[in-house]
Amino acid sequence: MIRKEIFVRYERCMGCHSCELACAISHTAARDLFGALLGGEKPQKRIYVDQVGQVKAPAVCRQCEDAPCVAVCMTGAMHSREDGVNVVDLPQCIGCWMCAMACPFGAVGRGEGKAIKCDRECLDEEGVPACVRACPTGALVFKTVEEFEAERRLAAIASLK
Repeated sequence: MIRKEIFVRYERCMGCHSCELACAISHTAARDLFGALLGGEKPQKRIYVDQVGQVKAPAVCRQCEDAPCVAVCMTGAMHSREDGVNVVDLPQCIGCWMCAMACPFGAVGRGEGKAIKCDRECLDEEGVPACVRACPTGALVFKTVEEFEAERRLAAIASLK
């Protein structure tokens, strides 16, 4: 099975945080901002948009094949599912933050004393993650590595004109 990944086109990110909001809302029972807030839920994002100078960039879990976060988890809370997605089993998480220290992308966050990260539980009926769907500039894309590579090569060739 060839799986899709979330890739970032850094030059397109304008730092609007739409991806963060969509991610947080997609992980609520209500799946709606007002419904979640009225229901007392506290939406928690699993993607983080930061800015250094004029550069804005979303940090999202890369779902590493040999994931450092999974390797250092002492309790086994951080593990890989059969589909290759690395997830956290919250009841097993003791909040030691070894996973956060090991992640080279800063994609592990804190959620009520437990580690939280992208779990791909936000896919819509077309199989697109909430953050990708919400990005107004197309800075986030959901493609296979091969599709993304081909797109980058074609863009490089087109820039030679």
